[in-house]
Amino acid sequence: MAIRNVISTLTDDGQEVLGPDVVLYHVPSNDIQNGTLLTVESNAFCVLKSRGAVIEVYETGQYQVSTPQRFLLGSVQQAFYGGQSPWQYEALYINRAKLLLQAKGVAFTREMAELAYVVDYYVHVDSKDDALRLVQHMPYKGHFLKTTDLNAYAGPVVEQAINQMVQVTGLAEVNQKIHEITDLIRTHLQDFLKTYGVTLNDLKVLIFPQDERVKTLITLRAFGLNETEAVRHYIALVMAERGLVSAPNMAVGAPFMIGTATASTLGLPASWAGTAPAPGTRGQTS
Repeated sequence: MAIRNVISTLTDDGQEVLGPDVVLYHVPSNDIQNGTLLTVESNAFCVLKSRGAVIEVYETGQYQVSTPQRFLLGSVQQAFYGGQSPWQYEALYINRAKLLLQAKGVAFTREMAELAYVVDYYVHVDSKDDALRLVQHMPYKGHFLKTTDLNAYAGPVVEQAINQMVQVTGLAEVNQKIHEITDLIRTHLQDFLKTYGVTLNDLKVLIFPQDERVKTLITLRAFGLNETEAVRHYIALVMAERGLVSAPNMAVGAPFMIGTATASTLGLPASWAGTAPAPGTRGQTS
């Protein structure tokens, strides 16, 4: 009695091929023949093709490959392939679990301030029709379509949606419009993925300044400081990191005393306060 071939997404040691980073898996086997058993796990769809044409789309279960018998011509085909041409049948498994993808990039505000963004979004293939649409419209290389490949298509859509709003928004107003930006990304991304049979479940958007100095200034503004005070406190933090004793004076906007004189009475710029002793003094502070 002949042993039937059994095709599934489980490896010989029982591991699942459709991991969290796999969207589509093309079975690398050329011995799928009439009578082969296709096993479809609960986390997958299976699309069966014959010479490029889709025969059937399967849900969870086990199915026998069965097609009308045809008269085989050619002694070469009979001799070398036993009447069955190689790659006559192809099995493609589509992951129906919810997958996580991430798009990253840079956007510029109205003032050309550089902002970085990170968009985490969750997708899944919902139905047999969607699985068929994915196979028909999404190209893949080798035997896998990974989440990184899908994100390579969706990433520019995310970038365009973010820049569409951020480029006409001031730096201080970006976080106030984060809900509008999120809704815009969701609309554009959902419409785009639908073409490939992929359903968008949810997404999270994080936008933050690329420059560390801008991050610090925004944080200081959040404490209720105005622009001038925020800049002054930022400089004071830098001065304190370098061990300059005049850092508190910079923070409060007060002159730094050098002996009995101040930087302003000596005709020195305020930024020079405390950096060098005045002529004729020993650099003692009061």
